[in-house]
Parts: sequence; C-alpha cells; structure tokens
Amino acid sequence: MQINFYKYQGAGNDFVLIDNRDLSVKFTDIQQVARLCDRRFGIGADGLMLLENEPGFDFKMVYYNADGKEGSMCGNGGRCIVAFAKHLGIITDMTKFLASDGAHHAKISEAGDWVSLQMIDVSIINEDGEAYVLNTGSPHYVKLTTGLQAKDVYNEGYAIRNNSTYKQEGINVNFVEKSGDGYFVRTFERGVENETYACGTGVTAVALAMAKHHHQTGSINTPVKVLGGDLNIRFDHDGEKFSNIFLEGPTELVFEGRIAL
Repeated sequence: MQINFYKYQGAGNDFVLIDNRDLSVKFTDIQQVARLCDRRFGIGADGLMLLENEPGFDFKMVYYNADGKEGSMCGNGGRCIVAFAKHLGIITDMTKFLASDGAHHAKISEAGDWVSLQMIDVSIINEDGEAYVLNTGSPHYVKLTTGLQAKDVYNEGYAIRNNSTYKQEGINVNFVEKSGDGYFVRTFERGVENETYACGTGVTAVALAMAKHHHQTGSINTPVKVLGGDLNIRFDHDGEKFSNIFLEGPTELVFEGRIAL
C-alpha cells in the first residue's frame, strides 16, 4: 500500500503527517510507525501524526512517538498539525481540534508559518530534589543547570528518565539555563529516547516551572531558545494556577512524498 505523507518541522522538532480523514491508514504494528520515523530506513522524524475527522472539532490529532507507540500530547506536533490542516484547506486562521489531552485552540498566521497553540491549564507542580515535575500534556522533569551548551544531555537525561522513579511510565527531561530575557533549554524525550532539537510541552513546562521558581505572578511572557530555534510561551499565573497558556513558534512544510506502508 502506497500512502501520501507530509514532512513538517517546528523549531527543529520534525514530524511525518498523514491525512487520514478517510481512515484508510491503520497501524497494526508499532514497527510500521517506528520504521517510517527511522532516519536511515524511513522518512525520519521525532514522531508521526494522523489527521482524522472528529465530530464537534475541525479535526483530531492522533500522535505516535518515534518508537512506534501512541504518545501523549506533543506541543510542536500540535503546532505542525495546525499548519497541515491549513495546507489541506480544513481551516483558515483559527481552529479547535482534539488531542490526547483534550481540546486545543490555535491561531495560525496567514502565511501558515507561525502557530500560537493553547495548552492545557496546570495547577500542580511537584518537586524532586532541586528539580520540578509537572504535566503540560506530557510529563516533564525540569532542572536548572549551568554550562548547558556543553552538557551531556543524552546520558544525563537517559539516567533520569530510566531511574527507579520514572522508568516505568517514562518522563521527558529538560535542562534549563538562564539566557537573556528568557531561557536556553535542551530536552531528552521519552518515546524518541534521545535528545531532540525542540520539545513544545517541554519548553512550556520550563516556563511554568521557572515562574514558580522565581515566584512570578500575573501575565508572563517567556522566550525560550532551543537547538532548533526560538519559541515563546505566554501565560497567566495567579499564584496557584497557570492558565491561558500559549506555545508559539514557527512551522514549516519541508517536503511531501509517497512511501510504501
């Protein structure tokens, strides 16, 4: 079976996207997805998404990690699928779609190269030693550090993701360092089991954790630099709850093609 696919990237976080509104694509083996995401034997991506119909929404986002397993919310993936929906003519500038963690609203630029995606509200941030642990649609571990450019993110992130506390469910590990008016972030992602160039739910978690760390309240805007570029997170914090959280950044259609499934 030959399928059409589209390759998108958002700040270096890259994805395979498939228009599955006719439900013609069914993944019965996680190895099928893993092979499509493989950078040597497939298309190459941090994850794969199916765009499907959903009553009451413009579309539904079905997300798979690069290891082939169905994943939790992916922030940059969410931004890319919004750009894909615009490319397909499903939406114009605004959308409401369904993801694994519930409904999301988003706004996209006329050119389709910038997406502002509303994330879920967050009320709970726990602490693990000096690190912060929270869920922004996916679980995240956030740790302040220094010398981040030279840090061995793979090995240090792997060790935390696979320690006795997090091994069973897995966790995304974010290392963060102050940089100008915002932060520099590098992330080890579960499901990819490696460092990625960006992580949308990760930079969102970092922005919220840093607001808690610095006792910030009110309307907050946090620029974040990742290996793949620049992202922005804005939100409201009343001291207890984080709301009106938006992840903002670039999206790009890299190429499209056909591949045997």
